[in-house]
Amino acid sequence: MKKLKERWGITSTLQLTIVFIVFAITGSSAAWLSKPLCAMLGIRPNDLGIWFTPVRLLLIFPIYQILLVAIGFLFGQFAFFWAFEKKMLQRLGLGFLFQK
Repeated sequence: MKKLKERWGITSTLQLTIVFIVFAITGSSAAWLSKPLCAMLGIRPNDLGIWFTPVRLLLIFPIYQILLVAIGFLFGQFAFFWAFEKKMLQRLGLGFLFQK
């Protein structure tokens, strides 16, 4: 845990626990919200066959990004998750979204 706290710049075990809770809530919420979104968009397993799962994962990704920052904000960790989000999107080649 010490290496993870150093890597992420976290100072306390409580803050690390909060970060883990936010990740857990965000992942579960994004997966849960993708089901009604697929239904709204008319995306059904019967129609897409084996492509249903990749399409659903593509829908989960932006939901997850938004929820991560929002839930992090609710738990008082906005600065950590905003920096985490920017770093992750830069690694995916979307860093141009944050240039000044």
